[in-house]
Amino acid sequence: MTDPTDPEATPPTNPGGASVPVVLVTGPSGAGRSTAINTLEDLGYEAIDNLPLSLLPRLLEGGAPDRPMALGMDARNRDFSAERLLDALGRLKATPGVAVDLLFLDCDPHTLQRRYSETRRRHPLAPDADPFNGIVLERDLLGPVRGDASILIDTSGLTPHDLRKEITRLFAPDGTQSLAVTVLSFSYRRGVPTGADLVFDCRFLRNPHWDAGLRAADGRDAAVQTYIAEDARCAPFEAQVRQMLDLLLPAFRDEGKSHLTVAFGCTGGQHRSVAMAEKLYAHLAEAGWQVSKRHREVERRRLSASRRDMSEA
Repeated sequence: MTDPTDPEATPPTNPGGASVPVVLVTGPSGAGRSTAINTLEDLGYEAIDNLPLSLLPRLLEGGAPDRPMALGMDARNRDFSAERLLDALGRLKATPGVAVDLLFLDCDPHTLQRRYSETRRRHPLAPDADPFNGIVLERDLLGPVRGDASILIDTSGLTPHDLRKEITRLFAPDGTQSLAVTVLSFSYRRGVPTGADLVFDCRFLRNPHWDAGLRAADGRDAAVQTYIAEDARCAPFEAQVRQMLDLLLPAFRDEGKSHLTVAFGCTGGQHRSVAMAEKLYAHLAEAGWQVSKRHREVERRRLSASRRDMSEA
């Protein structure tokens, strides 16, 4: 059994590199199973929580999956038993092309009771009684499973953030969680994008809209970018944004954030915001970040033009 506190411990891998990881995640309710499942999903695993054991054979009946999988096994399911879970574990280990691990998240009963008291939730195995009754019942039920776990993490003294870091250390390919960054341009007339984490207002910059030769173009055009760059405030603004992101992105990644949206806005969402988004996208891509870009109003205009052309055809 792997001790996650051992600094020499490494994520379970297949030496041949051909087998696909399948992680069965279980443990008492309140020990952090949902946090573990969500973290594995952020690491690229296909995650299915509360999977009935009766559906497991059907899930893998076509052979090994084509991507890593994290399967949450919950004592609340009506067909759950330690014997059935261990039998499923044995059959998975015998499946060609699959590298299976049983991740057991444990926690001492008094900490579990405190967590239930803080959240005021009912225990699934004792919905009409003191949660401690359900905690004791569930620990007895899961006892045989705990002994067969290949990875055991005691979450009694861990915060959700600590648990995310531990799961990342054990299961991320390089021991660090990736951060996906989206750089977005938008028009303030149509509202600030929902879900934007960082928003920069570009309306103070020189506006190409007032140049008749540039009005029909957008911020991806070199002439438009040159026009905006001639504003003396453009270069310092761009440098400050880069410096801020160079500082914040590693911090967000280390904190466990899996996705960050950086948005640039201007009046029409066509020139200044697009140009600044393009420049930041290029900077982050060159720095090695997993980054994508989207120009909201440019896409809307293109879609409207396409529909108009189809209607006129």
